[in-house]
Amino acid sequence: MNTFSRRMLLVAGLALASITPARAEDILLTIETASGQEEHFDRERLLALPQHELVTHTSVTDGVQTFTGPFMRDLLAEAGVTAETLTAIALNDYQIELPAEDFTRYDVVAALEMNGETLTPRDKGPIWIVYPRDEFVELQDIYYDYRWVWQLVRLEEQ
Repeated sequence: MNTFSRRMLLVAGLALASITPARAEDILLTIETASGQEEHFDRERLLALPQHELVTHTSVTDGVQTFTGPFMRDLLAEAGVTAETLTAIALNDYQIELPAEDFTRYDVVAALEMNGETLTPRDKGPIWIVYPRDEFVELQDIYYDYRWVWQLVRLEEQ
């Protein structure tokens, strides 16, 4: 094998290595589609989606907070989800069914940051589903508070 061929082989190998899927320990969110296919999202893939700021009160923090992350509808579109209902599952196994209509009707954010700080499991991360509570009176009802899933790790299409 000549020097040029070796270099091309090395370049091709490095290019392939750069597109390997996320390592299991880097995965923040898994979305299972109705067909059983899983889409895995690490922080980099989540940050590649358009990021939005949502300024709102919550029922579990004091004062107004600024949340940053992709809209849930963009995240679901990226995963190819088209169902009317999803099951959201948190790190502590909390589960709730969420109507997908929420994500088209409201600008719900899959928050990765709060007040400019990366969310961690200690402060409701790595992902927190956040509704624009201050913009809609109906979202201030406890019925919607249950949908604010923190420590989100999995979504399953129903």
